[in-house]
Amino acid sequence: MLKEKLTIGRREKVDFPELGLFGITAKIDTGAYTTALHCEKINEANGVLYFTPLGLSHAEYKGEEQKFTSYTQKDIKNSFGETEKRYIIKTVVKIGRKRIKAIISLTDRGKMRYPVLIGRKLLKNRFVVDVSQLDILSTRKNKKKKQNI
Repeated sequence: MLKEKLTIGRREKVDFPELGLFGITAKIDTGAYTTALHCEKINEANGVLYFTPLGLSHAEYKGEEQKFTSYTQKDIKNSFGETEKRYIIKTVVKIGRKRIKAIISLTDRGKMRYPVLIGRKLLKNRFVVDVSQLDILSTRKNKKKKQNI
């Protein structure tokens, strides 16, 4: 039995509950393979990966350092076509009601408009992207709240 795919827009709000991040604006990018999260102060010491999600310019920035002992490194081609070595973690991403254990690359997206990029590996077999729409899931949630008032 095939699961029905949820339609999302080219931009959606996402949560990273294990990182304490909620309502982060993400760009949905079917051209990108992996999902990326903007982080600062990414470093590794004694088998522990340390990083601070988001940055001072983001309203959701808390400045809390995260620690992961389970991580890898991988060569990933960035949006400029250059290969860079990135740290990779596995964490839960929540899009709408779907909770997905996802592989996330940590990178400096400070010059990009959105701190999160959702790639096709996470989207595959779960979502259909309507590029003419923005924040479909947020709009649906707000409509349901208004109907219940």
